[in-house]
Amino acid sequence: MDHASAYLAETRAFGELVRAADPTAPVPSCPGWNIEQLFRHVGRGDRWAAQIVRDRMDEFLDFRSVADGKPPADRDAAIEWLNGGAQLLLDALDRTGPDTPVWTFLGPRPASWWIRRRLHENVVHRADAALAVGAQFTLDAAVAADGIDEFLERIVIQAGKDGAPLPLEGGDTLHLHATDPGLGEAGEWTARLHGGGVAWSHEHGKGTAALRGSAAELLLALTRRVVLADTGVERYGDDAVWRRWLDRTPL
Repeated sequence: MDHASAYLAETRAFGELVRAADPTAPVPSCPGWNIEQLFRHVGRGDRWAAQIVRDRMDEFLDFRSVADGKPPADRDAAIEWLNGGAQLLLDALDRTGPDTPVWTFLGPRPASWWIRRRLHENVVHRADAALAVGAQFTLDAAVAADGIDEFLERIVIQAGKDGAPLPLEGGDTLHLHATDPGLGEAGEWTARLHGGGVAWSHEHGKGTAALRGSAAELLLALTRRVVLADTGVERYGDDAVWRRWLDRTPL
């Protein structure tokens, strides 16, 4: 997948959605935030990542230290600021090199890691904005499937951290099946406990709990943007397993 092109496209789509929105409208999937706060979070986040990559940072960057971290008051200029932040990250990657190790919240990673992370961050926040204004949310199935991969990769590292309970217990498994045509094995995921943590694969199976639906809706369900009852996703098996997974996975 061309993560860079998808990242620019998703950022632009987010900006166009926000452009016509009431900045004071609440964002139900991000309690306590309104559209303007969501917009600033996304735009500053892209510039934050760009600065980390540009400066080859090996430690956390305080969000208050992000250069040009506040959008202009004019809406059109603010949208340009948003899109410019995404381009800054791509330009920083070109200068630094994709394999150069930099700081991430998961430990040192190649600088290119930030492109994929910001892509899927902006995808989910575009969904937040769409839900807030009552707009339809559509997403390319391949991008959504990669988002599920990226989410599960982070869960493998973060689950159970600092003594938190693991999202699965005993022999329980969670299986996801995307119904979008053309995904093949990339549209199936099975998570289980392994070696004291969580492991996952593109394995076909039933699962102690299983979800079947579009990759986009599965992604939004995993990231707690929607409840299953409000989607076309079908759930099978033990509901308690799914509930535990949601309660114990970080965002």
